[in-house]
Amino acid sequence: MYATFFGLTQDPFSIAPDPHYLFMSERHREALAHLLYGLKGGGGFVLLSGEIGTGKTTVCRCFLEQIPADCNVAYIFNPKLTTSELLHSICDEFHVALPPGATTAKELIDPLNGFLLATHAAGQNNVLIIDEAQNLSADVLEQLRLLTNLETNARKLLQIVLIGQPELRRMLARPELEQLEQRVIARFHLDALSFEETRHYIAHRLAVAGLKGASPFDARALARVHKLSRGIPRRINLLCGRALLGAYAGGMAQVNRRTVDKAAAEVFGTTADRAGPPTSQRWRGAWPLTAIAAASLAGLLVGAALLAVLTRPAQAPVRVSATAPRVAAPTAVQPAKAKASEVSGPTPLVTRAAFDSNIAANALSTNQAWQELGKAWGLSIDDANACQAALQQGVYCFASAQTSLSLIRELDRPGIITLLDGQRRPVAALLIGLTSQTATLQTGTTTQRVPLTMLADAWRGDYSTFWRAPTGYSEKTLNGRLKPDTDWLLAQLAKQPEATGVTISAGETAFTAEVLASRQIRVFQLAHGLNPDGRAGRITLMQLNRATGVAEPHLLPEKP
Repeated sequence: MYATFFGLTQDPFSIAPDPHYLFMSERHREALAHLLYGLKGGGGFVLLSGEIGTGKTTVCRCFLEQIPADCNVAYIFNPKLTTSELLHSICDEFHVALPPGATTAKELIDPLNGFLLATHAAGQNNVLIIDEAQNLSADVLEQLRLLTNLETNARKLLQIVLIGQPELRRMLARPELEQLEQRVIARFHLDALSFEETRHYIAHRLAVAGLKGASPFDARALARVHKLSRGIPRRINLLCGRALLGAYAGGMAQVNRRTVDKAAAEVFGTTADRAGPPTSQRWRGAWPLTAIAAASLAGLLVGAALLAVLTRPAQAPVRVSATAPRVAAPTAVQPAKAKASEVSGPTPLVTRAAFDSNIAANALSTNQAWQELGKAWGLSIDDANACQAALQQGVYCFASAQTSLSLIRELDRPGIITLLDGQRRPVAALLIGLTSQTATLQTGTTTQRVPLTMLADAWRGDYSTFWRAPTGYSEKTLNGRLKPDTDWLLAQLAKQPEATGVTISAGETAFTAEVLASRQIRVFQLAHGLNPDGRAGRITLMQLNRATGVAEPHLLPEKP
């Protein structure tokens, strides 16, 4: 109803789980990392809890997308079942054939155990995910615990993931469930979004919905939304959607604090704030249809004025610190034409027409892009084979056909991306700066700052960069993977506070160094928002370089 009025193409605050609006905060990514870590834990329980609407389902969907192909998944979303019904449901999800008339626990568990043994022998893993697990009865939880007794001499055969509201944690704390509690190998409680995360969440959904200009929420309105919604994504959606409707009904181009308070009274039945106005001053009922009709007519009369407001460039975003701690690295050289020391303020945002014109007029070949990137690293890239030339100077190439902006932020180094110009022709460019809302690009001698929505329309998703091989690195092959020297790796991990507490048991005598390194790597990866696979791959080593202060170029710092 209000989408066109605010320059949107669709409703940005629908509570339907549309994957296009996926927003993963640092908390969501950490929760996902814990689930992935638990998947490799060799059996037992993994627990994810959180208030209603905090995004547990979002994390679960991302988790399901990243489960490897050799893992069989059973998903139970209605756990209000008896023990027999639960076992039947698990067998159905795993497609386990049951004998006719099977009803007893033994008749159901024996075929399930046979299935788990057969898939284990075939090199497959099995995971059972139970959503809304706070609704499980004590008897059913005990049966689940018994299922984790299905094992071989080497490992357990079934990994169980419990997802539920905070009551789930309180249930597992009961004395009668102590045995189950002791089998939880990974747990994470998903808190609400912080104010900065709430601000970015709202901006993200508006951008996906087609917003090109300034946000319709002013600073005070955003602060009020965060307070009244308590940072819970579902409440944010309900409140923001109703606030936009209220502003539309009043013919206002921006949502202010008063509009948010009125929306909260309508959506939540209260302002959710004891300092808010008394009940007699709150709105009663929905916005009248006559007011909405009048607002539509008023919108036609003030459309030209609103267009100027809605297309005004967004203000420079505020810097948000990364969750993972970073060790200060030596000052690094920035790409030519865009050194950090030469930038006194944010480069003005360009229009789409200027953006297309700039990348077309200053097109770089791939080799030219590598040469420009090499200047930032102090490399001489005159050869047509840039990676080979860099390798001779102790620097490695990293290239990915599909890279997320969140990963590029974590890697924090300039790189080469491919853009499509106005004629949809591929053009190489350097990505030299990245904020929560904009990207700074270098094409030839031209530097331009563009909104992420504009970048998303032109970028093909690829990303290439360099990374410096630290002292002591040696290329060894282990199952076709690059593997650094273990002694060097342990020495670097020993500098990381999150990894120093990881030890090995007295009985693990074979390949002790490798086992210890793998476990320390997994903890380091969890702390830095990476996939905790326990392997020292290129991305993990690039992050380890950052953490240990290896001198490498950085993306331009975000200006306040």
